[in-house]
Amino acid sequence: MTHVPPPAEELRLIDAELWQLDTRRAQLLARRTWLVARLSTLSPAGPVPPAAAPVPQRPEATAPRVQNVLLLLGGLLLTIAAIAFTVVSWGHLGIAGRSLVLGAVTVAALAAPLPLLGRGLRSTAEAVAGLALALTVLDAYAARAVALSGVDGMTYAAGASAVLTAVWTGYGLLPRTTALRLPLPAALAAAQLPLLLWAMAADAGRYGITAALLVTAACDTVVALRAPAGVVRITATIGAYGTGAWGALGAVWLSWTAGDPAAGARAAALLLFTAGVALAAAWRGRATGHAVGLSVAVGVLVVAALGGTVRPALPATWTVPAHLAVGIALTAAVRTGRLPEPVRRGLAFASAAVHGLAVLWALPLLALTLLGPADWVRRVWSGAPGGAREAVSVGAPWLPQLQAAPLVLAAVAAVLALAVRDTTWRPRALTGVLPLGWSALMVVPVVLDVPYPAALLVAALATAALLAVAARPRVPDGAGTLVALVLALVSSVSLAFLALPTRSATLGVLSGLTALFAAGALKEQRLATVTAPAALGYGTALACAVGAAAGWAPPHTALLVLVVPAVAALLAARAADARTTVAVEVTGAAAVLLAVGLTVTDPAMLSLVLSLSAVIAAGTAGRADRRPAAYAATALFALATWVRLAAWGVTAPEAYTVPVSVPALVLGALRRRRDPRASSWVAYGPGLAATLVPSLAATWTDAHLTRPWLLGAAALLVTLLGARYRLRAPLLLGGAVLVLDALHELAPYLIQAADALPRWVPPALAGLLLLAVGATYERRLRDVRRVREVLGRMN
Repeated sequence: MTHVPPPAEELRLIDAELWQLDTRRAQLLARRTWLVARLSTLSPAGPVPPAAAPVPQRPEATAPRVQNVLLLLGGLLLTIAAIAFTVVSWGHLGIAGRSLVLGAVTVAALAAPLPLLGRGLRSTAEAVAGLALALTVLDAYAARAVALSGVDGMTYAAGASAVLTAVWTGYGLLPRTTALRLPLPAALAAAQLPLLLWAMAADAGRYGITAALLVTAACDTVVALRAPAGVVRITATIGAYGTGAWGALGAVWLSWTAGDPAAGARAAALLLFTAGVALAAAWRGRATGHAVGLSVAVGVLVVAALGGTVRPALPATWTVPAHLAVGIALTAAVRTGRLPEPVRRGLAFASAAVHGLAVLWALPLLALTLLGPADWVRRVWSGAPGGAREAVSVGAPWLPQLQAAPLVLAAVAAVLALAVRDTTWRPRALTGVLPLGWSALMVVPVVLDVPYPAALLVAALATAALLAVAARPRVPDGAGTLVALVLALVSSVSLAFLALPTRSATLGVLSGLTALFAAGALKEQRLATVTAPAALGYGTALACAVGAAAGWAPPHTALLVLVVPAVAALLAARAADARTTVAVEVTGAAAVLLAVGLTVTDPAMLSLVLSLSAVIAAGTAGRADRRPAAYAATALFALATWVRLAAWGVTAPEAYTVPVSVPALVLGALRRRRDPRASSWVAYGPGLAATLVPSLAATWTDAHLTRPWLLGAAALLVTLLGARYRLRAPLLLGGAVLVLDALHELAPYLIQAADALPRWVPPALAGLLLLAVGATYERRLRDVRRVREVLGRMN
């Protein structure tokens, strides 16, 4: 027998063996290190890296996943085989024999998960249970084929789905099968069909089918609320949302297309039933994240139901106001405080959505009111329209279905002003009240079709009131001021277009708008960035209107327009804000461009306008922060001079360039005096080139001697001055122009000299040149050979 030493002796032996192993391992590691170093010295490609240990391959799928895939594939293959067996054929058996065999297999499949669960094979039991459920569906098919072939297909499908639902539910609730997760969700999925199929089989119509869907969704909701967390609740929730949404959309469509109050009431009953189910679900599940969304659906459904009830009895114009009234009542219900917080929040969101949709419905009429008058630009002073409606719809069709838009806008504004009491949201709500009230006021004259002067008066009063609100020293917040200012500008632009039909209205409105915005700029400096440019813009339009009313031609009207940039220059000098200064100056520059555009057909007036604009720019350059405006003034003066000379028929380039060169040279001299290190090219180059280069180009096409001699004298003087003061730009520019001018004068004599030479002289000169080049090349090659021979002897 094997001797077993005592524990102490065995421990000593193990320690000795481990010590020997450690010693041997240290020896092997030292030998390995020496071998690696030896191989690195012998290998020309460098050290040989040790072979990496093989990395074991990691499986891409876990064992449970492989198991589930195999079970799923096996169940699917068996199901396909069962379908083929039942539907197609199997040997000599008929449908009755196949039904008996299939029933026996179904019973065996339903019983098989029980021993599998007892052995702990839950996944296999789930797969077999799924096969059993599929076999029950085939049993239902076989039963109809054998004994119930005369029953209507839709009716049989409804009954079969109900029986399968009951069978699968009972199977899943058995004490030994409660561990299976598949039967109860499958029963819920089958439960979605019986009511719908029965309604279709009974030809219940659209209302019956919709009711079947909604009742099914209610049953799903009950199951979802009572079932514990798990796959059953998830399946019930999906079914409730799916069938509920389908049924709710159908009910909304029925309400919207109802042709009489009775049909509207039936659709309303469906919608209220759906809202009640959703409200119960939100109330019971308020601790979950579904309560707010369900409450939103409740509010929308209630509005659609009650609004759809009265819609068939009202004209089309009052459809949206009726729904808005229900939305307002919903807002009042939210403020009662008896509802849970998630439900109240959802109903508030639903009410806000209804109010927002109502405002969107009214926006087309507001757009027509504001933008429609712009079409009068093509019919200026063609005569006053018959009323406000004709004034805004001169180029677009009237919208009779939106006549209740003022009431809708005013109602939404009132709800915002009265219903929102939260300290955080109330300032924002009051900010929204302003544009809504303004919108209602702007569309009232159009809806009532008031006389044309009354429409002008309402728009003018709205503009003045908004500007007064924006200019108040204390407003709810900065956003309110901005909103009021923007609305005032929009109203003023619409009013300006609305005043175009008659001359008196145009002059009166433009005068009033100019004075109004000018007063706003003077009273409130913080608004001057917007109001001052607006006043200048309307002043420009007023100048054009006055000129047209007086019968002036556009070039003469431009002189009146130049008053605006002059006033803009004065205002910019007194503005306290840099942004206001820039805005005013940009507006003045735009007015200058308009004046120039009005005079393009009259050169004399164009020259005068450019000269006056140059004076304005020169006055602006007198300010310390606007010195660069002097360049613009110089350019405008030069352009004015050129235009005047062109109008007089002057073609000499010096008449156009000298007025530019002299100021440029003066400015260059002043810059050199202030900064002696400045380059002469920067200081004097542009001024000298502006005159010398065009004159030189004209000289080469001039047959007279006056311009070449004068140009040569000027170039000589510039060259001498450059040499005297050691300046590159005058020296090089003057010298180059002098040489080119001299070549131009000597060119005829050079041509005569070339014609006087014999014919053989050019070829002879070319031959001598080639011989000289060849000799030089040969001498260099000889020197290279000598150097190579000397180097060869040295080697």
